Amino acid sequence: MQKTSFFLLFAIVLSGCNDESSFIKPVANMKLMPYPSTPKGDVTDDYFDIKVSDPYRWLEDDTALNTKNWVAAQNEVTASYLAQIPYRDAINTRLKKLWNYEKFTAPFKEGPYTYYYKNNGLQNQFVLYRQKETNTAELFLDPNNFSKDGTTSLAGISFSKDGSLAAYQLSEGGSDWRNVRIIRTSDKSPLQDTLKDVKFSDLSWKGNDGFYYSSYEKPKAGSSLSGLTEKHTLYYHKLGTPQNSDKPIFGGMATPRRYISAGITEDEHYLIINAANTTSGGELYIQDLTIPGAPIVPVVNNFDKEHAIIGNDGSKLFIQTNLGAPNYKVVIADAASPGPEHWKDLIPETENVLSASTGGKKIFAHYLKDATSVVEQFDYSGKLERTIKLPGLGTADGFSAKQEDKALYYTFTSYIFPPTIFRYDIATGQSAVYKKSGVDFDPSKYESKQVFYASKDGTKVPMIITHKKGIALNGHNPTLLYGYGGFNINLTPSFSTSTIILLEQGGIYAVPNLRGGGEYGEKWHIAGTKLHKQNVFDDFIAAAEYLIAHHYTSAERLAISGGSNGGLLVGACMTQKPDLFKVAFPAVGVMDMLRYDKFTAGAGWAFDYGTAADSKEMFEYLYRYSPYHALKPGTAYPATLVTTADHDDRVVPAHSFKFAARLQAYNKGTNPVLIRIETMAGHGAGKPTDKVIQEQADKWAFMFQNMNLGYEL
Repeated sequence: MQKTSFFLLFAIVLSGCNDESSFIKPVANMKLMPYPSTPKGDVTDDYFDIKVSDPYRWLEDDTALNTKNWVAAQNEVTASYLAQIPYRDAINTRLKKLWNYEKFTAPFKEGPYTYYYKNNGLQNQFVLYRQKETNTAELFLDPNNFSKDGTTSLAGISFSKDGSLAAYQLSEGGSDWRNVRIIRTSDKSPLQDTLKDVKFSDLSWKGNDGFYYSSYEKPKAGSSLSGLTEKHTLYYHKLGTPQNSDKPIFGGMATPRRYISAGITEDEHYLIINAANTTSGGELYIQDLTIPGAPIVPVVNNFDKEHAIIGNDGSKLFIQTNLGAPNYKVVIADAASPGPEHWKDLIPETENVLSASTGGKKIFAHYLKDATSVVEQFDYSGKLERTIKLPGLGTADGFSAKQEDKALYYTFTSYIFPPTIFRYDIATGQSAVYKKSGVDFDPSKYESKQVFYASKDGTKVPMIITHKKGIALNGHNPTLLYGYGGFNINLTPSFSTSTIILLEQGGIYAVPNLRGGGEYGEKWHIAGTKLHKQNVFDDFIAAAEYLIAHHYTSAERLAISGGSNGGLLVGACMTQKPDLFKVAFPAVGVMDMLRYDKFTAGAGWAFDYGTAADSKEMFEYLYRYSPYHALKPGTAYPATLVTTADHDDRVVPAHSFKFAARLQAYNKGTNPVLIRIETMAGHGAGKPTDKVIQEQADKWAFMFQNMNLGYEL
C-alpha cells in the first residue's frame, strides 16, 4: 500500500470521514542536527577490584560553564527536531483548549473561613480563595504574582488552630528548597518573620506563638541543588525572633536522621515526630506539650516498620502500623504507655492494603482492592458503621476533616472519570456532587478495564487498559505504557487531561501495578527492592508483551513512559529490551545506580535500591541494570526523548545528562535520541501550566512522528 493511501485510511478509521484536509501527515524525512560533541573524561572508579569507567562525570557539575553550554547545545538540537513535526502546534493548541476550564480542589475549613484552590483554566499556578459561609469568595493568595514567569509556586500552607495566622512555603523554579512567609489572615498583612532554606518540611503551629519545621544545613561548597543533604533537623520558630535563633528540637548532630517530620494533634496536646534514615520504616515519638519541659518519648524506637499517628481522642492515640500486619491496621494506645507492647487492635488487618484518616470523630479506612478504592467508616471504638458508596471503580482521595466537622469533601476519579468533588455527610453517609469537572471529555465514548497477566516468574500483575470503545484489536494501535514500581507508592486510576490526546486519536493507555509499589502491601513492595529490583522490570516488560500478544499494539506502535523511579524503569527496560519498544520517555530518571546516593537526599533511597558500597553482590546487581552502564555500543535503541530540568534537586539532572550523552554515542540506526532540559523547573511539583502543556505537546508529537502516524484535527 502506498504511503498516502495508508494515512488516508488511518484518518478514516479514526474519524469515520474521508476529509484528508483534517489529517496532518508526519514528515517523511526528519532532519536531525548533529548531536553536540560531548567530550569524554578519564574517570574510573574501583568497586571491589572491578574498574568502572565514567567518562561523562564532568556533567555532574551543574555550575560549570561547559555543562551549561552542553545543555544549551542539546536543547537546540531537540528544539530543531521538534519544530519540524507538522502537527506539534496543533497538539499544543488542542491541549490548551482541553486545559482551559475551571479547576477546583476540595475545600477545607480553617478558623471562620472555608478555603479552596482554583485555576481559571490556563493560569500557571492555582490560586487560593476563601469565603465565610454564604458570603462571596475572595482571593487569599495568588502565586501567579510571586514571579513574572509563573515559576515560583505555593508549595504548602499551614494555619494556626484558630485560623488567624498562616505560614506558607514558596518554591522557586521547582526546587525542594523553600522559603517560608507568615501572614495574618484577617487582613493578609505580612509578619516580618521570613524563613529561608527549608526543605522536606511540614509547618506545624503551636498555638499562635510559633511553629515547628524541618530542614537540612544547606551545602556550603559546590552546588546547592545537587549537594548531599543528610542530617535533617526539627526546629521550633518563635514568632518575632530571627531564624538563626530557632531552637533545634530533634535530629541534627545530636540524633542524626535523614528525614524528620513533625505534626501536632488537633487538640494541640501532643507533638508527633516521625524520623527515618530511608524512605521505608521509621521511628515514632511524642511529646506532651501541656507539660513544660516534658521529654520527647519514643513510641517506636527502631526503623523496621511504618507507623503514623492519625489522630487522638484525649490520651488515646490512633496509630496506623504495619507491625505484624503487612497490609496495615489501626491500633489504639495510651499516651502514658504508648509502646507496641501496649497496643490494642482497633481496625484489624485485612487482605486489602489500608490507609486510614480521621474526621468528625470517625475513622475512615481507605482500602486498595486491586489498586481501586474501597472506603469504610468506623467509630472511635472500632465499630464498622458503613461502607461508603463510591461512583464506581476508581480512586477516592480525601476523607479527612476536623473533629467538630459534620461533613467532609473527597475527590473521585478514574482513567475515564474526570476528577469530581463530593460533599459527604458524616452522620448519614450520603454523598452529593459538590464540583463537577468541566473538562471537554465524554466518558461514554471510552472504556477502561482491568486485566491480570503473568510476569516472567509467573506472578499475576494487574493492569488497567483504557481506550475508545469499539477499537479494532489489530496490533496497530498507538499505545503508551506507563509505570513506576517503587517506594511503596500506589498507582491508582486517575484522569489525565494530557492523555485525551492519545485516546481521541484511537490510542491506548495502559498502566500496570508493578512490584515495588504498595498496591498489595509490604510483600509486594519488598518483592521489587534491592536484589529483587529486576522483578519490576520483568513486570513492565511482561505488560508490553501482553499488549502485543493480545493485539492491542505492536513493537512498532508501543511507547513507554515513567518519571523519577519510573524514569529508571524506562531506562532499564529500553536497555534490556531495545527491540520491544518504538519510543521511550524516561523522565527525571535515576540513571546512574552506582552514584545516585552521592547527591541531595539520594542516600535515603537505599532501602529500595541498595548501594554499590553495600557488598560485591549488590554492586554487581546494580551495575548490571543501571541504565547509564547498561547501554551497549552499536545497539539500535528506541526513539528516545529524555526529559529533565535544571532545578531538579530531587533526582539531579546529571543522571539524565550522562545517560543521554552515552545513548547518543552508542545508538545505531536512525531513531533520534534527544534530551529536553526544562529551565526554571524542578522534579515536577509547581511547574507552570504553560510549561506543562508545551512538554506534553512535545511528547505526543515525538511519539506520533516516530510511529509514522499522523494527527487528526
